[in-house]
Amino acid sequence: MSKYLLTLSPGWVEGRSLDEEAKEKERGQSLEGEGTARQDGSPPVLKERLNARQRRSQILQKAMELFSRKGFNGTTTREMAREMGISEATIFKHFATKEELYSAILDHKAEEQWLSELIAQRGDEPNEARLLQTIALHLIEAIENDPTFLRLLLYSALEGHGLSSLFFDQVVSRLHEFLSDYFRSRIAAGRFRACNPMLAARAFLGMVIHYLLLQEVFGFPRSGSVPEMVETFVDLFLRGIETND
Repeated sequence: MSKYLLTLSPGWVEGRSLDEEAKEKERGQSLEGEGTARQDGSPPVLKERLNARQRRSQILQKAMELFSRKGFNGTTTREMAREMGISEATIFKHFATKEELYSAILDHKAEEQWLSELIAQRGDEPNEARLLQTIALHLIEAIENDPTFLRLLLYSALEGHGLSSLFFDQVVSRLHEFLSDYFRSRIAAGRFRACNPMLAARAFLGMVIHYLLLQEVFGFPRSGSVPEMVETFVDLFLRGIETND
């Protein structure tokens, strides 16, 4: 004979089998940790379950946000988990340590292919203005689309953490070397006047980075559209380095 559990509440009576009750509890347990608890004690609002790749990306984004505000030493995985509504165990399932999570942010950003494609395809670009505008546009758009990463790098440098050094070696140093080699070739071709090509590379990138620091860190308002600013940067730079011929 089937046994029934009677659930009584004001105004109605529901009959459910014990098997159905057990299955319902099991379903509730399988969603544990995926909901946001309500302050009135009512059941949590269930969130859409993320796959492993989506969860990893979510953790990286939240980690970058917190690290950029509090630094590596000031951020805990417990706080990170609380803000995402997940357990610390879920974070450690994807990243064994906080250090590994911090380093994964670098790998995540270094996956962007524009620099490798630029180096492979534009080394012989005869139009100097077009090449420099491409570089400046990529840098500005990358930071404006994800300003937390710039603050994270600054925090990393101030704390003496290896993230900023690793990013410099993998991205910034490569860009400096590429520009230095390009300027050297333009000097040899008589297009640019004789100068230190590495110093020229630092001077050009310095204009762009200084602009980004003022805007994203100190809150300076944007002075026109991005294409207009990039055109101005490149024009000022080329007028200073081009030969008079």
